[in-house]
Amino acid sequence: MDEILKTCLHDRHVALGAVMSPFAGFDMPIQYSSIEEEHNAVRNACGVFDVSHMGEIVVSGEDATEFVNHIFTNDVATAHDGQCLYGMMLNERGGVVDDLLVYRFNANRYLLVINASNIAKDEQWVERQMNEPGPDGGFFRVDLEFISEVTSELAIQGPEAEKVVEEVLGIQCADLAFYTFKETTFRDAPILISRTGYTGEDGFEIYARDEEIVAIWDLLMASGHCTPCGLGCRDTLRFEVGLPLYGDELTDDITPVEAGLSMFVKLDKPAFVGREPVAAQKVAGAARKVVGLELEDRAIPRHGYEVLDMEDNVIGHVTTGYHALSVDKSIAMALIDARFAALGTGLKVRIRRKTFPCTVVKKKFYKKSYKQ
Repeated sequence: MDEILKTCLHDRHVALGAVMSPFAGFDMPIQYSSIEEEHNAVRNACGVFDVSHMGEIVVSGEDATEFVNHIFTNDVATAHDGQCLYGMMLNERGGVVDDLLVYRFNANRYLLVINASNIAKDEQWVERQMNEPGPDGGFFRVDLEFISEVTSELAIQGPEAEKVVEEVLGIQCADLAFYTFKETTFRDAPILISRTGYTGEDGFEIYARDEEIVAIWDLLMASGHCTPCGLGCRDTLRFEVGLPLYGDELTDDITPVEAGLSMFVKLDKPAFVGREPVAAQKVAGAARKVVGLELEDRAIPRHGYEVLDMEDNVIGHVTTGYHALSVDKSIAMALIDARFAALGTGLKVRIRRKTFPCTVVKKKFYKKSYKQ
C-alpha cells in the first residue's frame, strides 16, 4: 500500500480533535465538532479549510496561452491578467479528465489548480499533451512545473471572510473582485490570494509555502473569529449550490454537456482536446443529463442509488445526495436519461428496498447569500 500523505497542518488537526480519514491519498480532517455546526459557520460567519491536498501545475513559456487553451475548455486568451477561470480538461471522447481553476498571471504564465485525487493522472496527461504536436503540427514551447509538493493552501469562506482576512491576517483583499487574484506577501514571504471558493459563499483561497500556511492557520484559530472546517461540510456546502464534484457529477465518461456545464466550454476558440465530440453532442443533444431531485420524504438518497421513472424502470443513478442543512430537504443530484430531465418531472429513488417519490428541480438548491 502507498503511504498515506499528510498536509503541513496535520498535527494541528489532530490537536483539535478532528475526525481524520484517508481522502485522495491524504489523511484529512472530515469534521472537528459536527458537519452541521461547521456548515452553518460558513453560511453565517467564517470557516477555514485546509485544502493543501489540492494539486498545482505552473505552465510558462512563449506558447503558454495557446497550450492552456489547447488543454482547457474555457478561453484564457480572452481573460485579463489576474483573472481566474473555471473549466475542464477533456479526453478525446469529450469526457472530463478533471475540472480545475486556471489563474492567468500573464500571457506567458498560468497556474492550474487541480483535484487532489487526480494529481498524478493530470500531471501525466498535461505532460503528454505538451509532448504531442498541436493543431498546427508543431510542438508547444512551454515549461511545466509540478509544484503540489511545495505548495499548501487554505480556504477562508463565509460572509465574514473579507473582514477576517483583512483584520486578523493583515492581508488586503477587499480590492479583489470575484474570481480574481493577486500576488502579495505575508510576513515578507510571497503568497497568492484569490477571491474564490467551493462553498457558495464569499471567500478567499491562499496559496503559500508550508511555513506561511501554518502561521496563517495559527493566527486564524487564535483569533476566535473563525471555525475550523473539515471535508464533510465542504461537500454539503458545494452540493447545496449545485457545484460538481469530480468522481460524482464529473468523470472520464461524463461530458460537460451531460453535466450541465456547457457555459464553460468555449467552442468558438481554436481547436482543443475533446472539442469535436462535445460540439457534436451540443448539436444532437445529450442522452443523459445531471439534474436536481427533491424528495417528498426525509429519506436520504446516497451516491449510486437507482433513479426510476413512474413505471419503475431504472433511468439513472444518484451522484450526490443529502438531507440538506440549509434548506431542510432531502435532495440529490443524479445522472439520468435526458428524456426525464424536464423540471417538474415526477420520478422515484430506490433507497434500500423502498422507492420514494421525487421531483426534478434546479440543481442550485440553495440561493447563495453572497451576491456576485
